[in-house]
Amino acid sequence: MENNKVFGLLEKYLMGPMGKISQLKVVRSVMAAGMATIPFTIVGSMFLVLNILPDTMKFLKPFFDSTFFRISDLYMLANKCTMGILALYFCLVIGYEYTNIFAEEEGLNLNPLNGALLSMFAFFMTIPELLFKDGKMSLITQISKDTNIVNGWNIGGDGVTRLGTTGIFTAIIMAVIAVRIYRFCVKHNIVIKMPESVPAGVSRSFTALVPAFAVAFIVLLIDGAFIALGTDIFKVIAVPFSFVSKLTNSWGGILVIYFLISALWIVGIHGANIVTSFLTPIILSNMQLNMQGANIPFAGEFQNSFVIMGGSGATLGLTIFIAFLAKSQQLKVLGRAGVVPSLFNINEPMIFGLPIIYNPYLAIPFFLAPMACASTAYWAIKLHIVSPILAQVPWPSPIGIGAFIGTAGDFRAALLALFNGVLALLIYLPFIKVYDKKLLKEEQENASDDFDAESLAI
Repeated sequence: MENNKVFGLLEKYLMGPMGKISQLKVVRSVMAAGMATIPFTIVGSMFLVLNILPDTMKFLKPFFDSTFFRISDLYMLANKCTMGILALYFCLVIGYEYTNIFAEEEGLNLNPLNGALLSMFAFFMTIPELLFKDGKMSLITQISKDTNIVNGWNIGGDGVTRLGTTGIFTAIIMAVIAVRIYRFCVKHNIVIKMPESVPAGVSRSFTALVPAFAVAFIVLLIDGAFIALGTDIFKVIAVPFSFVSKLTNSWGGILVIYFLISALWIVGIHGANIVTSFLTPIILSNMQLNMQGANIPFAGEFQNSFVIMGGSGATLGLTIFIAFLAKSQQLKVLGRAGVVPSLFNINEPMIFGLPIIYNPYLAIPFFLAPMACASTAYWAIKLHIVSPILAQVPWPSPIGIGAFIGTAGDFRAALLALFNGVLALLIYLPFIKVYDKKLLKEEQENASDDFDAESLAI
C-alpha cells in the first residue's frame, strides 16, 4: 500500500510536470539539436584524443613528434570545426526544428530553412563585442598576452570564442527569439506576398524579408541597450546559465539529476532522454573547459562511462547475474536475452521486462545504484585520482572502453568504470535475490497447480 502511495506521488508531482515539459516545442527543439550534434562532437573528439594521447602514454611522444604532430594543425581542424563552433550547430538545428514544429502543429506557412538562417542571423549579431564610450559605440580591438579581440571578434585557440560551447545558451535563446518573430510575422500576415507565378523558392525568400528586418531591429535594440549599460546580450544570458551550470556540477546537483532520471523511469517515462536534453549544453561546455585544463567531473559522456553502465539504473551487473545465477526461469530467460544489449548500455528489455517500472522490489536499488556510481566518479575526478573527460565517445561504448577513450587513455578511468559496475551489482544483489525467490515460488506453485489439474483430468 505504501509503495502504491509513493508511485502515486511520483506520477502526480514528477511524471505529470516533466511529461508536460518534455512536450514543449522549445524542449523538443533542444533535444533534436543535442541529437544532431552527436556525430560531430564524436568525430571532433576522436581527433583531439589522437592529439593528446602522448600526454597520458608518454612512450608514444617520440613517434608522434616525428609523425602525427607534423600535420596536427591540419587534422585538428576537424576538432576546431566541431567543438570550436558547436554553438552554431545548436543554433541552426534549433532554428530549423522549432520552425518545423510550428509549421506542422499550427499549420503555418513557415519554411524551416528560413527559421534556421534567421536564427543564425540573430546569433551572429550577439558575437562581436562593442564598447560604449563618450556617447559612441565602437567595436573593441584589444590584443594582449591573454586577450585577442580584433574588431569585436574574440579569437581563441579554436577560432571565434563565442561560437564555441560558451555560446550554446545564447544560440538557444537567439534561435527561439528569431523563430518566434518569424512565426508572429507569418501568423499576422506581416510578410511580402509574391504572385503565384513566382517560383516557390523565390517566394519563400521574400516571405522572410520582413521577419529578417524585425529580427535585426529587435536584437540590435536589445543588444544596444545592454552595451550602453556596459554589457551585452551574450554576457547577460551567460549569467543565469552559469549559475545553473555550477549547481549541476556540484555533488548534490549530480545526485539530484540521477534521482530525477530514476524517478521518471520508475513511473514509465524515459528519464534519461528528458533530463539529459537539458544538460547537453552544460556537459559539452564542461568538456570543452576540460580540454583547456579544467577538472570538471560532469562532462561529456560522464553518464554512460561511469554511472549507468548497462543502461539507466546501472543494470549491467544485474543483467549478467540473472542470466547465469537466477533460479527462476523468468529471470534467466530475460537476463540471457538482455546481456548483449546491456553491454552497449541498452536496457529497455530489462526495465520493461523484469519489470523495473512500478516494481517495489527493485525501485530502491534503481535509485541508489546510479547515485552511488555518480558519487564515486565525481570524487575520483574531483580529487584528481582519475582524469576528467576530454572527448565525446559514442554512448553505447561498452563498460571501461568509453571511460578509457573519453579520458584520452587513462587506464584508471577504465578501472573506475569496472569498479562502479561491481558496486551497482552489490547494491542490486539483496533486492534481486528476494525478487528471484518470489518468482521461483510462483513458478513452482503454478507448476504444481498444472500437475494437479492434469492428474484430475486423467
